[in-house]
Amino acid sequence: MRFPAAVAALVFLVVQPAGVAAWAAALPTPVAEPVPLAAHRALYQLTLANASNGDSNGDSDIVAASGTMGYEVIDACDGWAVRQKLDMIVTNTDGQDTHMVSDYATWESKDGLKLRFHMRQLTDQAVTSQTDGEASLERRGGPGIVHYTTPHNATVTLPVGTLFPMAHTAAIIAAARAGKKFITLPLFDGTDENGAENSSIAILDWKQPFPTKWPGLSGLPSTRVRLAFFDRKPDTIMPNYQVGMRYWENGVADDLQMDFGDFVMNAKMTQFTLLPHKC
Repeated sequence: MRFPAAVAALVFLVVQPAGVAAWAAALPTPVAEPVPLAAHRALYQLTLANASNGDSNGDSDIVAASGTMGYEVIDACDGWAVRQKLDMIVTNTDGQDTHMVSDYATWESKDGLKLRFHMRQLTDQAVTSQTDGEASLERRGGPGIVHYTTPHNATVTLPVGTLFPMAHTAAIIAAARAGKKFITLPLFDGTDENGAENSSIAILDWKQPFPTKWPGLSGLPSTRVRLAFFDRKPDTIMPNYQVGMRYWENGVADDLQMDFGDFVMNAKMTQFTLLPHKC
């Protein structure tokens, strides 16, 4: 009978002489290999956390907000196909509802060197922002270019060290796994027509596996992180957007807190499915 590896090792230690068993026990414990990023589908329920950031007086005219966010990562063999759809209704102090939808899709090569992107934002069914195009890097850690076809035909350079979204996620998890507490990374994700932005990431922990309602995550370590995104301008002080979340080692995120400036939304995962790696 052929034993699974862990059982075979246990049998070896039981049947061998004590001296050999002691020698085997003295061997260094192998470090577990990093877990690959997971193809998955998730749905998040959005609720208003607070609306206190607002204007210079600390006031906000947002009194209610709710919605959903769908997120899907598909293993497309030579790359990752990702789609994220955010659907929110925000209510102001006058009782007026605003319906906001953001539909974002990318394809990113697994070597991290190519990205195709589409992002469309609507407010009450009117398109308020859209970007389309493709980007490439000369090499890992090198510079690159992005060619936009929407909102206008333009080519923008990307700085040395730029990462695309899936590579950015992998870099954060690798840093947390290595015990780092703070990293800064240039990011290009196609959501802005001005090219790359700076991301500052605070890493709060590297937590060993704990029980969750999702069996596919309960056996994995995870990290709590806080990300802030800034324009690449010398006089930039305040971030454009901030988000906190827990990342599991396979790149799945939960317990998000998304800071939009004048209001903050919590996002809790309500549905989760691991998808097959078909290649």
